[in-house]
Amino acid sequence: MLALETHSVGFAYGKATVLRDINIDVPAGSIVSLIGPNGAGKTTMLMALMGLLRPTGQVLYYGNNLAPIDVEDRVGRGLCLVPERRELFGDMTVRDNLALGGFSRWLGGQRSFQAETDSVLARFPRLRERWLSHAHTLSGGERQMLALGRALMSRPKVLMLDEPSLGLAPIMVREIFRIIADLRAAGVSILLVEQNARAALEIADYAYVLENGAISLHGAARELAGNARVVDTYLGRRTAQ
Repeated sequence: MLALETHSVGFAYGKATVLRDINIDVPAGSIVSLIGPNGAGKTTMLMALMGLLRPTGQVLYYGNNLAPIDVEDRVGRGLCLVPERRELFGDMTVRDNLALGGFSRWLGGQRSFQAETDSVLARFPRLRERWLSHAHTLSGGERQMLALGRALMSRPKVLMLDEPSLGLAPIMVREIFRIIADLRAAGVSILLVEQNARAALEIADYAYVLENGAISLHGAARELAGNARVVDTYLGRRTAQ
């Protein structure tokens, strides 16, 4: 079953075409990575999928056309985006940022978030320690944990992540990618946009290379990791020790 799929998706800012004829499948329970250079259109793609932009072509979510569905309803149906800049409310506490993550479910009549809160805090114990701290006082790694935790409060079925490792120390990058793998094991489908191509291909089941607004390569992540052009352009050849 496909959790998310696109058919000939395109987008242009005025006369500048950013995306052309994009076809991507995200099978349920998988991690699909989208890699490519800066300016290739990766973030634009995520914004189009989330409904923040109106693309041409078709976007299907579990077989349903998303075109008539607004952003709030997409979140309510289980589609969630963690943007590159985290978009936290800096003057609000960790507790209140997490509570906002469950707002769509509150609108749907569900008033208790305790089970979700307990699950998030079990996954991110550091957030419990910073429970009443304002978001702007958190470290980069803590802010990423909070952004992921806030997204999980909505019980997403499909989680889209834009550059989750950006600006993080290597030890924290490993931790964030471990958490992403755990989410897949828990049944969350993930579309991962990531500049760290090596880490993205190591964790993904399938991957697409987006260049100049179009898909130039795609295949099983393990196969792409061994593709000579991908190695030369995005991974670099490791020097023998």
